[in-house]
Amino acid sequence: MLNYQIYKKSENAPWVTFVHGAGGSSAIWFKQVRPFSKHFNLLLVDLRGHGSTGRIKDAFDKKYTFPSIANDILEVLRHLRIESSHFVGISLGTILIRKIACEQPGIVKSMILGGAIMKLNMRSQLLMRVGMICKNVVPYLWLYKLYAFIIMPRESHKESRNLFIREAKKLYKKEFVKWFRLTSEINPLLRYLRDFDFDVPTLFVMGEEDYMFLPAIRKSIENSSLSQLKVIPECGHVVNVEKPANFNAASIDFIRRWA
Repeated sequence: MLNYQIYKKSENAPWVTFVHGAGGSSAIWFKQVRPFSKHFNLLLVDLRGHGSTGRIKDAFDKKYTFPSIANDILEVLRHLRIESSHFVGISLGTILIRKIACEQPGIVKSMILGGAIMKLNMRSQLLMRVGMICKNVVPYLWLYKLYAFIIMPRESHKESRNLFIREAKKLYKKEFVKWFRLTSEINPLLRYLRDFDFDVPTLFVMGEEDYMFLPAIRKSIENSSLSQLKVIPECGHVVNVEKPANFNAASIDFIRRWA
């Protein structure tokens, strides 16, 4: 089972589950724990190979797939007897949350999707192809640093960029390669998710400077009555780290409306 942390406010408080992105860990939510825990019970998970879960060897399927990784999260909820939860995700974590909402819609009360990935542009697809070619030749941390600089290029993105690089250093190369192989599944899954009719209240929280992913989000919510977009000025991809006050206020308000 995944490593997890809980912060419990009360028996009757709604649950909020936090899902980090690739290369991160539950540590990226350190600016959310205190403000969110004033209102909700919190569940923070470390995905396979990440954070404290990375110390668990040979406990998971040899081949990583999005369904199996999404099920890892559901197993924690079942273990804790959490019947429903609001979900907060960042980057690749937003894909996993939407996958869970497809498979188990009754569990997901609302979705807060920060730095959400809805569609890969040509640059991101090229990066994935280069990474697949180089993953067994170039040190994995070099690749991760390169991606971090491309996705979060500005000086104002430095804190979130350094945080993800620091957490990525805790990954073993074997785990990095397993996660990187998932890139072959991303495009088919994203196409499926774009066509799926989600009956779940959704708030997209995007940085104004998230040039790789924001345009697709703007287009995707045009005809969705249950989806809203909050764009944070002077902010990049990792919105919860770069602009925590804006992210927390918008997210907490949205969850309380649907709690």
